[in-house]
Amino acid sequence: MALSFLIPTYDARLVLLSMTVAMFASFVALDLARHVHTADGATARYWLAGGSFAMGTGIWSMHFVAMLAFSLPVQLGYDITMTLLSWFAAVIVSWIALSVASRSKVSWQHIGMAGMAMGVGICVMHYIGMFAMQMDPGIDWDIVWLAISVVIAVVASFASLLIFFWMRNRKNHSRLAWQGAAAIIMAFAISGMHYSGMEAARFPLGSICRAASALDYTWIALLIGGATISMLIVTLVTSTLDARLQSRTAVLASSLKEANTALQRIAFLDGLTDLPNRMLLTDRLEHAIARSRRSGQVIALLFVDLDGFKTVNDSLGHQAGDQVLKEIAKRLSNIIRASETVARIGGDEFVVLVEAVDDRAALAVLARRIEAAVSMPIVLENDEVQLSASIGIAVFPDDAKDEKQLLAHADLAMYNAKASGKNTHRFHDAATTVSAAGLMADLRDLRYALERREFELFYQPKLAPNGTDMLGVEALIRWRHPTRGLVLPNDFIPIAERFGLIVQIGSWVIEEACRQMRAWLDRGWTIPVAVNLSVQQLRQPDLVEKITESLVRYGIKPQHLTLELTESGVMDDAEQTLELLNRLEALGVKIAIDDFGTGYSSLSYLRRFCVNELKIDGSFVRDVAHNDDARSIVAAMVNMAHSLNLRVVAEGVETLQQSEFLSSMKCDELQGYFFSRPLPVNELEHRLTAKEFEMRVATGLPQVLESAESCPCDALLKDGLEAVK
Repeated sequence: MALSFLIPTYDARLVLLSMTVAMFASFVALDLARHVHTADGATARYWLAGGSFAMGTGIWSMHFVAMLAFSLPVQLGYDITMTLLSWFAAVIVSWIALSVASRSKVSWQHIGMAGMAMGVGICVMHYIGMFAMQMDPGIDWDIVWLAISVVIAVVASFASLLIFFWMRNRKNHSRLAWQGAAAIIMAFAISGMHYSGMEAARFPLGSICRAASALDYTWIALLIGGATISMLIVTLVTSTLDARLQSRTAVLASSLKEANTALQRIAFLDGLTDLPNRMLLTDRLEHAIARSRRSGQVIALLFVDLDGFKTVNDSLGHQAGDQVLKEIAKRLSNIIRASETVARIGGDEFVVLVEAVDDRAALAVLARRIEAAVSMPIVLENDEVQLSASIGIAVFPDDAKDEKQLLAHADLAMYNAKASGKNTHRFHDAATTVSAAGLMADLRDLRYALERREFELFYQPKLAPNGTDMLGVEALIRWRHPTRGLVLPNDFIPIAERFGLIVQIGSWVIEEACRQMRAWLDRGWTIPVAVNLSVQQLRQPDLVEKITESLVRYGIKPQHLTLELTESGVMDDAEQTLELLNRLEALGVKIAIDDFGTGYSSLSYLRRFCVNELKIDGSFVRDVAHNDDARSIVAAMVNMAHSLNLRVVAEGVETLQQSEFLSSMKCDELQGYFFSRPLPVNELEHRLTAKEFEMRVATGLPQVLESAESCPCDALLKDGLEAVK
């Protein structure tokens, strides 16, 4: 039987080349499968088309080189049309493989069907290539080996798909090693199918090849194999470069995503507490109101303002203030439910948005929980802070028609809570809206008063006991409102102090007083000026620097500026005030204790303070004409002050009897309506020109610009005075 068939032989070199092509094609195929999977849109389609071409050509090249390695005792050849058809079958098989491999998820049924289709396709490619030999008589097939080749093709295809899916998610440091091992397995499977299929082919004796050619098939095989390997190399390099590009793109995309996340945090979250900011609160509030209108459910806003926070910020510094705000934010976040929102919309202002409100009683319970949480002591590094909260509550739709009005009414209710003594909560009440709105209007106008230059200083003379010699003036601020006219300090200073505007206004007063002293000096008048400092200014970190700048800017001797501090303000934080007064003494300005006798001064502190004068409060001066106790108290104050080498100023002098008594007590200066009300600049200058007051202090610019060596001010002020000279 054996003698009835031609005995085939194989060129070992071409067999090795075919195995090499198979391994390399498998390696590239695995790489292409990963790219098709990770790409998207048009890029995925391009990779699928190009990958199918490269992978199919690689598989076909392995088959064709293996066919060329096969030889018979007769001359062989291959029909070009059938050979191209077998190449097309290889490309289709590759397209099936890459299409399935590109899917995110597939079932075992899909893999089985795709494996069957690929196996059949590989068999079609192989056997079309065999028929391209056009043998006469035809090839005799061994049905057993034929079945074996089909089984190998299907199993190899199924295994290839599994390897595709398994390999595409491998990490870079292990992927290449596994990819190489998988490529070897796939190459042996593909080669096994090919050579088992060749084993199934038997060629009868006397067979001839009608497609025979005189070409040297060894060189054709080497040319096709080399060209295919070169193409696969180019494909692999392209794939690698694309992988690196995708990796860089992924890094850039990740960086862009992180940047977008950071921008969203900046846009919608408070940078200090990570709570929603005003913008995000507004967005959530708009959606909540829209839902409320559809469902009819009630929503509420709780506007939370921290009582006493500014004092913490001014006395302990902004870093301590930031720690306090973080702790309060944490406490509020722990109180609210997941469906509620707590936001920080400014400085020490927080807002809680509550949806699906049951009743106002539930809101009151929540407000009391917030009050209790805020009032718990906050332990800092070296201090312990205890605050309270004023809370305003407004509900929709009862109290407002939109989100802006709801927030405004909750804000107004909060101001009502503050006016009620703080550390409490108040619901929005239409009856209080008018007064609260007036307060808000005053605050709004006050914020722009400096910018619009609506403030001005009036000056009240301070006279010697004889009532004619003017020793200086006290600067008293007035607000010339565009519609309300002249507004006195009692009507706006409390608002400025309450809402943190007093430091800015106080700085303007010092600057304006120095500017006016400069203007008077230019006219030959040396008029010392006293200005009032608020408690908040005493906690201003750069107060001394601001005063120094003003003195230097206008060339004023520090001794001609007196700073008046209230007795209660001085004693509020005696140790810190003592440090401040020492710095002011070094600068050379004078210090006066205002409203003396109304506070709770400690004589030991008073002795340590660098004070130049005491101002007896007008409440004591008012009664000296007819009250023995008042006279005794004033006499004691004067004697005590003189024993401490302090000058005494009596303010609020309104009658001749008061003036005579205070003169007999040897008060150094008198001030009050008996002598003069506070005067605008032009009126004071008119009275000075008319000689209604005699200037006791030395006059003339040269004397003001005496050598600064005798002045215990700092180097900056000395340099400034020298520059003016």
